[in-house]
Amino acid sequence: MNLIRQCTDQCWDVLAQISDPEIPVLSVVDLGMIRGVEFNQDNELVVRLTPTYSGCPATDVLKAEIEQAFTQHQLTPVNVVVDLSEAWTTDWMSQNGKDKLKRYGIAPPKGEAHSCGTHVALTDGIECPHCHSVHTKLLSEFSSTACKALYQCKDCLEPFDYFKCI
Repeated sequence: MNLIRQCTDQCWDVLAQISDPEIPVLSVVDLGMIRGVEFNQDNELVVRLTPTYSGCPATDVLKAEIEQAFTQHQLTPVNVVVDLSEAWTTDWMSQNGKDKLKRYGIAPPKGEAHSCGTHVALTDGIECPHCHSVHTKLLSEFSSTACKALYQCKDCLEPFDYFKCI
């Protein structure tokens, strides 16, 4: 394996350890927030980061955490570039990330996001991450954040968040 490929793989391994501040069980890789890792013409590592929301207040924190982690692993120089050329979508989430969400107690997005970037219409019947019943009801289109809706399972009676398709 050549050195560039080995270094790039190491970069992805490091990025997989950077947790999302809102849902710490997910990494920036799980969420699909990392849009690329490459070397530029100056042999500088460039990490392209697309936040889940263009005005995300955690963007600067994530940039700093990535820079710090790369420095600790001697992957320097590094430049974290916020890439807003495409809006983040739940379609970019990995299956591993969706599985982690479910184990964490948040129902993962169901289906693909609309091409216009709006969420899929919310209905009853989202699978409960606790007991796996689909006998659930929508309580509120918004939960602790705008990207989640609040549901309740009619079988186990537990409330749960659903991560909307965006």
